[in-house]
Amino acid sequence: MSEPARHSGLGAHRRPGRADGPTEPRTGERRTGGRARRFAAACGALLALVAAAPAAALPAGGNVRPTVDSTATAEYPVVLTIETVTPQLAVQNGTVSITGHVTNSGKSALKGAHAAVRKPVSSKPLQRRSELQGVAARTSPRGDDGTELDSPQYALPELNPGQSLPYTLSVAVSDLGFSESGVYELAVDAWGSTADNPRDRALGIARTFLPYSQGSSEAQPTKVATLWPLVHAPVLAAQTYAEGDQSLSVLRDDSLAADLAPGGRLYELVDTGAKLNGLTWVVDPDLLDAAFAMTKPYRVQKPGNESSGKSAKDENTVGRPASAAADAWLNKLRAAVAKSGSQVVALPYADPDLASIAHNGADLSGMGTALSKAATAGRLTVEGRLSVDTRSDVAWPYQGYLDQQIAGIARQAGSSLVLVNGASMPDPDSVNYTPTAVRPIGNGQNAVVADDPVSAPFQKDLSTPKDQTDATQRFLAETYAITHEQPQNQRGLLVMPPRELTANTAKALAGALQTAGDKWLTPVKLDVLAQAAPDPKANTGVPSPADYPTQARASELPASALSGTDDLQQKLDTLMRVLTLPQRVRGPFSAAMVRSLSTEWRAQAPSGDAYRTGVTNYLNELTTAVQVPRKNVVTLAGNTGQLQVSVRNDLTQTVTNLQLRLTSNQPNRLRVGLPEQLVLPASQSVTLRFNAEARSNGPVTMVAQLWTTGPDSRPYGQPQTFTVEVTSVTNGVLYVFAGAAVLLVLAALRFVRQRKRRGGQPHEDGDQPVGDGPADGDPAGAAAAEPTDPAEPTQPTDPDASTAGRSADQAAGRPENGAADGGPTQTPRASSPDGRDRTASDEKVGP
Repeated sequence: MSEPARHSGLGAHRRPGRADGPTEPRTGERRTGGRARRFAAACGALLALVAAAPAAALPAGGNVRPTVDSTATAEYPVVLTIETVTPQLAVQNGTVSITGHVTNSGKSALKGAHAAVRKPVSSKPLQRRSELQGVAARTSPRGDDGTELDSPQYALPELNPGQSLPYTLSVAVSDLGFSESGVYELAVDAWGSTADNPRDRALGIARTFLPYSQGSSEAQPTKVATLWPLVHAPVLAAQTYAEGDQSLSVLRDDSLAADLAPGGRLYELVDTGAKLNGLTWVVDPDLLDAAFAMTKPYRVQKPGNESSGKSAKDENTVGRPASAAADAWLNKLRAAVAKSGSQVVALPYADPDLASIAHNGADLSGMGTALSKAATAGRLTVEGRLSVDTRSDVAWPYQGYLDQQIAGIARQAGSSLVLVNGASMPDPDSVNYTPTAVRPIGNGQNAVVADDPVSAPFQKDLSTPKDQTDATQRFLAETYAITHEQPQNQRGLLVMPPRELTANTAKALAGALQTAGDKWLTPVKLDVLAQAAPDPKANTGVPSPADYPTQARASELPASALSGTDDLQQKLDTLMRVLTLPQRVRGPFSAAMVRSLSTEWRAQAPSGDAYRTGVTNYLNELTTAVQVPRKNVVTLAGNTGQLQVSVRNDLTQTVTNLQLRLTSNQPNRLRVGLPEQLVLPASQSVTLRFNAEARSNGPVTMVAQLWTTGPDSRPYGQPQTFTVEVTSVTNGVLYVFAGAAVLLVLAALRFVRQRKRRGGQPHEDGDQPVGDGPADGDPAGAAAAEPTDPAEPTQPTDPDASTAGRSADQAAGRPENGAADGGPTQTPRASSPDGRDRTASDEKVGP
């Protein structure tokens, strides 16, 4: 049914206004006979026939609401919606048009029903914000919703369960009985009966708010700062793709291309925001870098390669041409943020999740430094990409929820201003007005607290006309009430939409701001609110961590993800020490590690896990590109010789500041020379030779480990273990070793014999060596002593004494220091000019 049927032409049967609850007349008191009632019933039947009255016919017309509204009950089976209110602000002598849908969500058909506007029960406006909350909380028809107007009314055909029809009602403002400027309830109800209950009654109701203005007001307009976020989940990967002399950016997917194109979310945000005054643009610098990268040819990882960590190649990426849409979007954004009265807030680079770091990673040593660097990089990036001054000392924790730990980590990162959700810092009940938004919270920090009832309606995607109208009319009502609570006390208000602001929600918010702007609101930038004098009665207490919302905590990045990123930084620092062109790696990886901590992963946890895994795997691939190739057994023929160990560099740049250390697990059997310094050209191998000295035949385990050089030397990569098989140690050497062993045995026997002669008694002088001086009870004195064999040393020499000390050094990871008693000398070089054998690499690993 496309056109409304109104009873305005049925003046002969207009009925008195009706209300629910105590003021509603009983059914028996209603007139049930007469030609007027019969005529109305006939009209209803005629309308039903015109609309192809069979119950099965209505669904084919597309007017069925498949989802039954949860607010419907057996007593109130009709669900009404208010989808447009035109105009959104009523004026004297004007007309208000209301459209929506009527849906039978009950179990039986509607009989003789109609829809009508209710006149407020009182001609007085809703005076307090608590009254607005009370109206918004109602779910069923009530007497204080007002009385039904007899005209206009919309006659409904017989609606079977599940059927729905649109309606349109236009009412004169004068018929609503508004007595003065203010905010009023605007309600539309359905009245009639059902097949299972013939009682004529209210069947359902829909409510919204309607501000009414009689003209100019003496109230001081409220200053409102509106955040306009531009963020996107990270797409830039740590890899780059070498194409000739160019280095192309690599994206994990191409989702950003659709968002930047006309009709995309980010395009619509910039297009809508460009039409508003006094916006505070809150920008993720990483988004600008990604958009800029797309203005040139770029590569996109093929599905399934996001977490592999492989270097970008033709087989795992797809080429994309330069995006004209990305270039146009950046130009459009530059023009929008340059408008007078606007402000740009640069989030820390990649928008790291402050709440997750505060709760799960505050004890990690590198987090504070990472956040400080991200703030600096964010400011420089936004200023460079947009050519505009920015503010970068602003912290915006997830959904604006704040506690003491979050405030502390924000302060550590250099943030003096924190954007806070009003639910985190509600005002005390004793304050019967809305304080200004800025609050001092201690330690040199201020919070700007968003008003919760004003911002909450815009926290979801307003994808339906009903949702858009509900949010807009609530916003107008709340802000009007705030301005007129204390007309001469001008205050500041923060509007905080979600980070993932959708195009539909942005348009609804923009419409609300434009309707109220220059009437009871004045748009200002964030700095204006931040510099205002705080209200001494406002709540300045920061909640404890125990008060942080459970639902928000459940989506935090886990401690394992944060510690993994912290470990990644240490591995990156090690890699930077050995590269001759570290800038080719440092920038992409530093950015990628911060992206791993992005707040946007809250809504995309699996993608965040895959991104972090990909970054870790790629760094491991670069690190292991410089390695000691695997070997199993090396044969050493003779008691001296050389051990050859190769080191391979598969990177596309030279590495330096490395040394190779060989460590024997049995240095008393096999000793090796000093560590060898390394300079490895790109894509080449070098073979190093270590002097080795063996003392016995058989296998000895050897460990080859690369180390960085310098005062803070640390292991590089994984150790490589192999076996050295010692063969053909000469007989002379074996005789020397055997003779030393015999001397040790003779010394031990001599000691035992002396102990037996004394009968196991200790010497009279406890400090005197055994065998010196007479034993107790022996009158012969020295005659009883056994003469010393000049061939048997009194203190036998340990042939491995020097190597024992060397083994301790090696076990502690310290380099051997080359003893002067025939220890190993520095490795002789290979036949190449620089003393090393080199072979070309078969494969290159970027960068």
